Amino acid sequence: MPDAGDAGVLRDMPAGLSALISRADGRASSPPVEQWNPEFCGNLDMRIASDGTWYYLGSPIGRAPLVRLFASVLRKDEDGKTYLVTPVEKIGIAVDDAPFQAVELAIDGALASGGCLTMRTNLGDLVRIDDSHPMRFELEEATGGLKAYVTVRGRLEARLTRALMYDLVALAREGQGEHQGQFGIISCGHFYSICSMDAFEQGDLGHD
Repeated sequence: MPDAGDAGVLRDMPAGLSALISRADGRASSPPVEQWNPEFCGNLDMRIASDGTWYYLGSPIGRAPLVRLFASVLRKDEDGKTYLVTPVEKIGIAVDDAPFQAVELAIDGALASGGCLTMRTNLGDLVRIDDSHPMRFELEEATGGLKAYVTVRGRLEARLTRALMYDLVALAREGQGEHQGQFGIISCGHFYSICSMDAFEQGDLGHD
């Protein structure tokens, strides 16, 4: 149940979200948000910063169980926008980059022989990098630095922290067969290209 520390978060909260919070017991389940199709109810002054911090009405939401609760009803739609979705409301929020951060990496078996990488997010999700949870890379426009993302669920992604990105690149190798000439990561038998081998050999992986 919410306590006095939730008072600021509950202020001006749409009815569907308020009801969700009132029923919460600190454990975030996985509601079927992809199956819900409520009407759009406008935007909420809620933002997920690029470092994974959640803000409501300009103030950070400090209680981890509440953040996990909101995260459990996140959905990114085909329009590229991110929403909080309940059975009766669809509410837009702002996301600076990705809604989650990947903060830890584990290796299960030899990657070249079908082993898998598993990421842990800042909210406790465990995501195995595979065909259902692919990884992608892009250059950051502002700095030219390399960024890596992994699909958590639906269209929602986690961005790897800088430290984890360094760990990941240390595992990268040249691809084989159809991926020869590409520098990238293999997990669960799937190859995820970072760049061409030419770019890698020239040190052109992006910089901070």
